[in-house]
Amino acid sequence: MIRRAFWFTTGAAAGVWATTKVQRKIRSLAPDALALRAADKAVEGGHRLREFALDVRAGMAQREGELKDALGLSAPEEADRYRELPAGPATPLPRQQERTVLRGQAGRPPGGALPARPDHQGHQSTPNHPNDRNEDH
Repeated sequence: MIRRAFWFTTGAAAGVWATTKVQRKIRSLAPDALALRAADKAVEGGHRLREFALDVRAGMAQREGELKDALGLSAPEEADRYRELPAGPATPLPRQQERTVLRGQAGRPPGGALPARPDHQGHQSTPNHPNDRNEDH
């Protein structure tokens, strides 16, 4: 009788254990759980990538400093940047040229019309308009 009770208890415990394991696996494979796990992995990968990029930048800055020191180029960068700027004031564009440049019509005559151009047979024609289908009816 004790043997039967032992095996009955062992079987019940094994059934409960197996049922619990199966239920956990089913819950972990649910779409929302998979999406949450994927999002966590993506965030973790982003953090790793950011740390890597910061390490690379720090290494680049360190190596650049070493190279500048070795080549004797350790002058401040700000002085070089301002030295490249032109000394005098910029000359302004004439008003008419400024207007045509602003409107995107540089190279057109003041009226804004396109010049006539020769067609494929060498005759002068007016420029094509997007709605002009040039159909023979």
